[in-house]
Amino acid sequence: MGAGTKYTTASFGSLIIEQPKSTTKVSEATGFGNYPFFTSGEAVLQHLSPLTNGESIYMATGGQANVKYFDGEAAYSTDTWVVKAKEPIDSKLLYYHILSLLSKIDYQFFQGSGLKHLQKKDFKRHEITFPTDPKEQERIVVILSDIDKAIAETEALIAKYELVKKGLMHDLLTNGIDENGNIRSPQTHVYKDSPLGPIPQEWTLIKLDNLITHIADCPHSTPNYLDSGVLVARTSSIKNGEYLIAESSYVSEEEYQSRIARLQPLPGDVIFTREAPIGEAFVIPEHMRICLGQRVTVIRTKKDLLNPYFFVYCNYSSYMKSYYENIVGGTTVAHLNVKDIKKLSIKLPTIKEQNQIVGIMFGIDTYLFDLKSELNKLNSFKTGLLHDLLNHDKEQR
Repeated sequence: MGAGTKYTTASFGSLIIEQPKSTTKVSEATGFGNYPFFTSGEAVLQHLSPLTNGESIYMATGGQANVKYFDGEAAYSTDTWVVKAKEPIDSKLLYYHILSLLSKIDYQFFQGSGLKHLQKKDFKRHEITFPTDPKEQERIVVILSDIDKAIAETEALIAKYELVKKGLMHDLLTNGIDENGNIRSPQTHVYKDSPLGPIPQEWTLIKLDNLITHIADCPHSTPNYLDSGVLVARTSSIKNGEYLIAESSYVSEEEYQSRIARLQPLPGDVIFTREAPIGEAFVIPEHMRICLGQRVTVIRTKKDLLNPYFFVYCNYSSYMKSYYENIVGGTTVAHLNVKDIKKLSIKLPTIKEQNQIVGIMFGIDTYLFDLKSELNKLNSFKTGLLHDLLNHDKEQR
């Protein structure tokens, strides 16, 4: 914004027209219909009849701060405060101002013991500073709307390729790839019966015990977690075949040495969760030094028989998930011990075919990783833009 841009300051209450309070609870939304139904949470449901029309801002009044913007006919729940902006501020600019304030709103204006509620009277007194020129307001809205569009498009691509991955993984782990690089099918290839259903003629059904060189359970003691040191694998840090760095925990060098007494986890080994939840797994990458927390196991495969990445993908297959769900049987305390893990049945292609399957899955995983990295960058960029575009004036005053 130019140095000559003029600003004005007004209370939130003076910039809005409140819409009628809804009498429809979230549980009463029809779940179908032509109108979006806004709630105090992230979910946007569907409803048969609208309550408002045009540019509206939907704010949560219970739980924690949340805001959405929609231009059109819509319905909303009893715990959603709906307002429309009035001159001299653009509706979407006011929405972006609220969005930039969510943390402050949550901390300062949500109060109460138990479920906190938005103190509307207090928030209406909150002052907002914005450009007086409508064209300047429009320019800010266009910039922020463009980044919103890029975020939405990236999220849609991620959702699309997550579905592609799910379908492809099912096909590859059920049918595999023939010598011509085509996915098999019972209509075009020979299958044979197995205790887990038909499998390709070229495959075998084999116990995991015959495919590994080492397996070791975690020490049955709670680690003394630190803020830095050597990484620890915990059930909370393993999800969908990945180790989540954001969920990292650490132990001292001394404790690390004591926790690898049974077997030192090495790059290429699989770390597997045997309880709460069962069956999450990842392959230790190069240069990662890690030990076992609680309820996890380290598995070292015979690389000439079982590609460790193929084993990890198997853990997310429909037949393995069904097996784990049967073990859980409705209880949250079900677990596998080492003896149980060794008895796991694997639908096993040749190592050559395993490597081909892993290569295909790596390709889609890499693309998804790049998309998610791009989404993180876009969200960070948006956060910066919200600050720069909506607070620039205060820094110049």
